[in-house]
Amino acid sequence: MGAMNSLDIDKAPADTRVVVAMSGGVDSSATAALLADQGYDVVGVTLQLYDHGQAVGQAVGQAGSCCAGQDIHDARRVADAIGIPHYVLDYESRFRAEVIDDFADSYLRGETPIPCVRCNQTVKFRDLLATARDLGADALVTGHYAQRRVGPQGAELHRGTDPNRDQSYFLFTTTNAQLDLLRFPLGHLDKDGTRALARRYGLPVSAKPDSQDICFVPGGRYADVIRKLRPDADVPGDIVHVDGRVVGRHDGILHYTVGQRRGIGVSGPEPLYVVGLDPEAHRVIVGPRPALLKDRLRLSDVNWIGPVPDGPLDVDVKLRSAQAPVAARVTAAGDGAEVVLVEPQAGVAPGQACVFYRGSRVLGGGWIRRDPRMP
Repeated sequence: MGAMNSLDIDKAPADTRVVVAMSGGVDSSATAALLADQGYDVVGVTLQLYDHGQAVGQAVGQAGSCCAGQDIHDARRVADAIGIPHYVLDYESRFRAEVIDDFADSYLRGETPIPCVRCNQTVKFRDLLATARDLGADALVTGHYAQRRVGPQGAELHRGTDPNRDQSYFLFTTTNAQLDLLRFPLGHLDKDGTRALARRYGLPVSAKPDSQDICFVPGGRYADVIRKLRPDADVPGDIVHVDGRVVGRHDGILHYTVGQRRGIGVSGPEPLYVVGLDPEAHRVIVGPRPALLKDRLRLSDVNWIGPVPDGPLDVDVKLRSAQAPVAARVTAAGDGAEVVLVEPQAGVAPGQACVFYRGSRVLGGGWIRRDPRMP
């Protein structure tokens, strides 16, 4: 065995072909520049995911040119600056089917979806990974703030070092086979460190602001997107208190998420929260804060990164991306799992992910299902 290079591959960097997923942002741009500087055979790939006509049909910088076009332009400028080949792949139809349609349907089921996870699960780590293999790549590299480490049983997924930037929650669907090919060179950095890298390499995106929105939901107006995709989504119905009283009317459950307090449209002597959505009856269920608390959850489509435990496992879980981990016991059940929280938690929303951690390591996770006792 020769010496491992910086990506844990037993080859000289010049003999190691890496495909870098380049979004046009500072993270993936700095990643590509870093690896090119280290002498790797770097190929940049940008995915055209939506709004193809606008993205390629308008001059970039022209009033109204869409963000997708600008991001592709930025990725190409970075690739030119660091001297690597760059390809744009049209994944629009698969992104529409796997991510955008799923996003709309999930809301209509009374869930709160996470399209970034679905995108990683399907378009990026399934389809782009296959493309990377076709290009003869030894690794698919992304700018995610997560870490891949090699343990006694193979590759492991760990949190990014900076807790404010850690993106491991969004990567819980990564399979063991995918993790063999994936690399995350920025996982040990914070955002300032990444921007410093971008400045060091003179990248034209070094000061580009972080994206705040879901890429296909400009301005965070997700209800507009769902209405466009599913014109019959706005079905009005009753707002019902957990004690059975009808306390108001709503214009469609897609405007509500579990845990929401503001903008519900009803008032009373106590603050009310959305505690459940009943899509079949078009009802929004509200109640006081204690009604939000849950200590048990059912998960579906659980992915284990590493061995599947044969009994109950004590772990920490994250129930939302921005939430701190909490102690729990998880038991695998078929392709799902049962989770018992040590202390009840508020705002456990169907459609969100429950991700299992032990220390910094991600053990897996699954999708939170609706409580059968709570329409």
